[in-house]
Amino acid sequence: MLKSKKSTKQSCCPSATDVRERRLLKELQEITNNVSSFTVELVNDNLFEWHVKLHTVDKDSSLAEGMRQNNISYILLNMSFPDNFPFAPPFVRVISPIVEGGYVLDGGALCLELLTPTGWTAAYTIEAIVTQVGSALIKGNAKIAKDGRNFTLKAAQASYKSLIKTHEKYGWVTPPKAEG
Repeated sequence: MLKSKKSTKQSCCPSATDVRERRLLKELQEITNNVSSFTVELVNDNLFEWHVKLHTVDKDSSLAEGMRQNNISYILLNMSFPDNFPFAPPFVRVISPIVEGGYVLDGGALCLELLTPTGWTAAYTIEAIVTQVGSALIKGNAKIAKDGRNFTLKAAQASYKSLIKTHEKYGWVTPPKAEG
């Protein structure tokens, strides 16, 4: 059974929870029926928190090589959807394996403009987000870490808050063409 907070009162307009729930149910169904590069599992049957297993990355990348060498079949992401989703971005982090580079910050938080309030638009689909995360991992030359540390939610949230403050102050810098 899916856990959701459903409003019992009737009104002329759908509540934010209803919008969030309908959107996530629609996206979950589309991903389940049409996407093969990643899979989704609800965390504790909670529609508002997902584990995403990214099975496919560029086979010629350092990340794919590390995955093969370490017998890792997927990158595990966690997506948490705020009450005002799809009008605000989900919080996305890498859980495992521990990844260095690839725009992955302490705790597994991701440095991607599209996952911030200023870079987010409700038009982004979950599939587009996961595709962008996979691309960022490759573009940022992500590698499997071998130092035995763990990513934690607390560290990821702190990294994300710091990221937001930095980019609110300095903006987002576009890399030179030579860097992609």
